[in-house]
Amino acid sequence: MTVCSVLRMGEPLLLAVADEVTAFDTLELHALIQDMEDTMAALDGAGLAAPQIGVSLRVVIFGQEEGRSENPRYPDANSVPYTVLINPKLTFLGYEQEDGLEGCLSVPGLRGIVTRYTHLHYSGFDQYGKSVERTVSDFHARVVQHECDHLDGILYPMRMTDLTTFGYTDVIFPDQSLP
Repeated sequence: MTVCSVLRMGEPLLLAVADEVTAFDTLELHALIQDMEDTMAALDGAGLAAPQIGVSLRVVIFGQEEGRSENPRYPDANSVPYTVLINPKLTFLGYEQEDGLEGCLSVPGLRGIVTRYTHLHYSGFDQYGKSVERTVSDFHARVVQHECDHLDGILYPMRMTDLTTFGYTDVIFPDQSLP
């Protein structure tokens, strides 16, 4: 088990556009995904992008593995199936958007309200090169957009339109012990 350090906001790699993956089902790609899984699980993340652990590749993972209970960082969120998504393409379905509270392992201890599309279709590949396609809504759509933003050098505070909704988790939720 390898839990990697997560780069924090301010690191130049987090502002760069990640490179496409060109080879699937390799030892290196499997090792990267294992490191991402171990890191995300150890930190109770809802998702993780390769650039967050210092690897500039278009790889994200998100959701919860089968048998794992709710995510303590998002206790009220709907369950999202565990997914490996490589070289993702997002297509927004309609114009409907909603505001939602987001946090990020690269912006530790802070949360903020971000407007995201409510419905989208995503496609890409898993680590074996098998096609992945889903049409999703609500929290699932939010998580996918958040993680894919990392691949384009965008952190959620850059999407915020009202910084008065940005604050420390323990201040926003004084009666809860959210990570």
